[in-house]
Amino acid sequence: MRPARRAFVAAAVLLPLCLAGTLVWLLNRAGGEQTPAPRPPAPTASAPDAPAPSGAPEAEAPLRGAVVVLDPGHNPGNAEHPDELARLVDAGNHRKPCDTAGTATDGGYPEAEFTLAVARAARDRLEELGATVVLTQDADRPFGPCVDERAAIGNEAGADAVVSVHADGAGPGQRGFHVILPARVRQGTADTRGITAPSRALGTHLVAAFTAATGSEPARYLGPRTAASGLDVRDDLAGLNLSAVPKVFLECGNMRDPDDAALLTDPRWRDRAGRGVADGVAAFLADRG
Repeated sequence: MRPARRAFVAAAVLLPLCLAGTLVWLLNRAGGEQTPAPRPPAPTASAPDAPAPSGAPEAEAPLRGAVVVLDPGHNPGNAEHPDELARLVDAGNHRKPCDTAGTATDGGYPEAEFTLAVARAARDRLEELGATVVLTQDADRPFGPCVDERAAIGNEAGADAVVSVHADGAGPGQRGFHVILPARVRQGTADTRGITAPSRALGTHLVAAFTAATGSEPARYLGPRTAASGLDVRDDLAGLNLSAVPKVFLECGNMRDPDDAALLTDPRWRDRAGRGVADGVAAFLADRG
């Protein structure tokens, strides 16, 4: 091969290699000159005495550790078990039937359905506040429990408060709600001496909260004392006579009065009623410390 041709071939081979090497060197140099992205600053520890943020569990759960029992009156299945309901049980200072089917509106809306709706709404609110809530029944049994067992459920739970939810069956024109307190009874197996004072405090808070939540007024058909305070005292209810923990009954309204019935059958009003129950219990527990 002639010298000139050999030189041309060598140049043709070596030139691409040199260009490739130069390109690699430039790329490496460019990569080596990139400025690394700044790192985020390391988190600093909060001061030991800094206040807890508003979303902290302590702020969201003021009732943490409290046990509340809600007792929805009657049971949707009670009407199908008349023989079982007729059985007599201990009521503390006398004996009485296991339970009843409850009352209903003229349109057929049963008390047992109403009490469950209110109790469930109250349960949801109380659980949001951190309380442990027990229902004596949640339509999860054929009938009952009997009135003596309802009291026992609250006692065995060591409840801080128990509210039995009902609706009255008085005559038309008799409107309003009321809270029933235990009388001071010590007879037979009943001994309410230790719970009458805290039960009255629970009832007083419940009247205020229920009024605020629902706009309802205390019933006038039970006499001036109840109309003024919203409170009634009875010694014939097994659920109160046999309770060893603070307990009240709430009659949310009169199912036999058309104006009250219009409220009791309104889902939005029932939610407000449940909120009133929960707020009353929460105020009572906060007051007790």
